[in-house]
Amino acid sequence: MSFSQVHEEVFRSINDLGKHYPALNPFAVFLAEYTLYVLAAGVVVYWFTRSSPNRRMVVQAVLAFGLAEIYGTIAGQFYSHHQPFAVLPDVTALVPHEIDNSFPSDHTILFFSFCFSFLLVRGREGWLWLALAVCVGISRIYVGVHYPVDIAVGALFGMLAALIAYRLTPKLSFLNRLLAVYEKIENRLLPSKGNARNM
Repeated sequence: MSFSQVHEEVFRSINDLGKHYPALNPFAVFLAEYTLYVLAAGVVVYWFTRSSPNRRMVVQAVLAFGLAEIYGTIAGQFYSHHQPFAVLPDVTALVPHEIDNSFPSDHTILFFSFCFSFLLVRGREGWLWLALAVCVGISRIYVGVHYPVDIAVGALFGMLAALIAYRLTPKLSFLNRLLAVYEKIENRLLPSKGNARNM
């Protein structure tokens, strides 16, 4: 059996769940389309805890995403294919999506860049974020917009970039200086309770 046949079989085994268990479809659509807002809310909460380690973690995650997107763009120049719903017959397509190069999955790159960055810094709490990223990746296959290889490569790029950013960010002194300037301005405009009592 060729790689393409195995690849299609793995895709079908996940995507066909939408036919066999239609009650799961709304949950899969939520994971595939709307957990982006959950991730965004998490980033906002981490940032506005006004904790320097949390803010450095967010900066690290943003850097990781940027790096992973570069990897993904380069990879997409060497290999490409359209979404499975546009190519294969009888695909369970649960969300609208334009037809373009689906390799690798940008959605997966985003989630693994951020969630793996959170894992590297937050430990046990980060495992919950990583579990969310895995669920989102699987859901993108379930709803018919990506093949397993799109998800696997997107996850690999996201985690690799997160590791690089984790090592690199502490060495970028200008980022620490920018963050210190930002926090100084923020404390003047929006003093915390402790700072307000001391003013």
